[in-house]
Amino acid sequence: MFLLLSAFVCMQAQNQGAVMQVTLSNGTKSNFAVADRPVVTLDQQSVTVASKSNTATYNPGDVKNYTFSSVSPSGTEFIRFADGQAYPLSRVKNIIPKTQDHPSALAAMLKNDRSVSLFVSALEATGMIDSLKTYEDTSYAVGADSVGWNNDQLCIHVAVEFDNVAYMEHRYIKHTVFAEPDTVFAKYGVKTLNDLKTLAAKIYDPKYPEDAGVTNLKDRRNSLNRFVSYHLLPFQGEYYRLTHVDGPNSKLAGLFNRNYWDIADWYETMMPYSIMKFSFPNGSEAGLYINRRGVQEHADELGFKYRGAKITPPEDVTVSQTAVNGIYYYIDDIISYGVQPDGVDIQTYVLSERMRIDASTLSPDFMTSGARGHYTRSSIEGGKYGLGGQGTIAANNVNTCLGFKAGSAANFKFTDDTHVHVRNRTLPFWCYGGDELILKGKFDVTIKLPPLPEGKYELRLSTCVGFDSRGIIAYFIDDDFVDMVDMRPGGQDPKIGWVSDDSLGDEELISYFDHTLRNKGWMKGPRSYNSGSDDGMVYYNDLRDNGYTLRRIIGQFHSDGKSDHYLRLVQTMGESPNYELSLDYIELVPEAVYDNPDENEDGW
Repeated sequence: MFLLLSAFVCMQAQNQGAVMQVTLSNGTKSNFAVADRPVVTLDQQSVTVASKSNTATYNPGDVKNYTFSSVSPSGTEFIRFADGQAYPLSRVKNIIPKTQDHPSALAAMLKNDRSVSLFVSALEATGMIDSLKTYEDTSYAVGADSVGWNNDQLCIHVAVEFDNVAYMEHRYIKHTVFAEPDTVFAKYGVKTLNDLKTLAAKIYDPKYPEDAGVTNLKDRRNSLNRFVSYHLLPFQGEYYRLTHVDGPNSKLAGLFNRNYWDIADWYETMMPYSIMKFSFPNGSEAGLYINRRGVQEHADELGFKYRGAKITPPEDVTVSQTAVNGIYYYIDDIISYGVQPDGVDIQTYVLSERMRIDASTLSPDFMTSGARGHYTRSSIEGGKYGLGGQGTIAANNVNTCLGFKAGSAANFKFTDDTHVHVRNRTLPFWCYGGDELILKGKFDVTIKLPPLPEGKYELRLSTCVGFDSRGIIAYFIDDDFVDMVDMRPGGQDPKIGWVSDDSLGDEELISYFDHTLRNKGWMKGPRSYNSGSDDGMVYYNDLRDNGYTLRRIIGQFHSDGKSDHYLRLVQTMGESPNYELSLDYIELVPEAVYDNPDENEDGW
């Protein structure tokens, strides 16, 4: 089924001479008078435009765009789609090629790759392949003065910096697919779709016994449906954007202490209530992995080691894997959110650790739009990293960041008077990975947290405190008020009593962590990351030794593994638009970890 099934033009006040024009790829144009109320119908074979005086039928791939002329400047003419939404005519453009299954679509590209034919047959059998055909949210619109980095009014003050913000011109809907080649399935004796159904049942029935009898392959509770949808992400994930390793010779990755910490990120998948881990270890096993646990070639500090599946990097692939609406990768082993063929339970073994989730990944729109790792106009590696300082003149401000209007960032709900933007990466910044999510103004933001396996968790939020503009923030988990925290210099800083590790003896250090700091709801930053410099060298101490980069312990909650949970952040400082929260990352920490005093002390 296509996203747009049919449409009709309706008018609140008709303009004489208003025209809807259909332009074909060969340059042919057809005009339909808006007053004749043209109806647009899309199906698998054709596009039909019918009005009172004219009817035309086109091949979907031949339609280049719709344009409108002589329409009301007040936007009173609309085109209304079958979903009930009415959009101003000026917003409706390039509809057809962005919703059809044409040769450049991800679904069609996968079908043409015979090396993953078994996985594709499962995509088709479960109907999940239909989700790989969408491309653009055509209801999204933004003013022309906001889509380029030339508006002085969008040089946004953050603490002591200014970010040059613009908004997405288009809101694209893309996906990422991880596919086991047929040769990988064959290693497990899986050669047919029925074999794969049997394997999927062995993986998921032990985790979801109540759904073991669901045989409808298109039911999201079916084991094969779960197997397939776990391989899909609801955004376009570039190989060097899925983690903080942002290139083969990444300066950013060089700021991490990778002897103790494999650079990692976590994302929600398209399997309901599931999460996937991505790791990029250093050493002899370097590369990008799914659901890996350990540090380099050995177990982590809690004794866990699991290889996971390695993603084949783009440079090692001879076929094109990037489509107009997404990207796909080969993986060298089976992935799941259940009990693996080797008996490892991914939820209880791989994902039973602290998840440090960068704020720039919390919405699929941050990823698809390129807001995470957004290039700037700086001179550093062609703009890969920004520069500190800058100012209020857009033409002179190189720190180009992407902002998001209300309704344009999935997993986020916020009011129109809330400003949201993802900061570009700047290496000397006092924040994890060099970027942050900025919430500014009289904000009221609700964030859907990433899904979690069943269990009790502690929720933490990392921020940079000690600036006058930070304000007072009220925190809620789901619908429950948790706390209100004053982030300004005269507020929390004196209460925290931060002191350097070096100034404390061993016994004092233990007492300090057990009582002085954590009991007041705070933790130091992690020691795995150092704020660097523009040349990629490490000149600053790690975040643990920085008295401004702290983790606020928000509270604890229970996940049943089958429900959504939310973090709500409310600015309480009146109507002033000048207060902000810099959201660096969140941590979701299982009870077995946050109750471990070694974890509280170490903080990698």
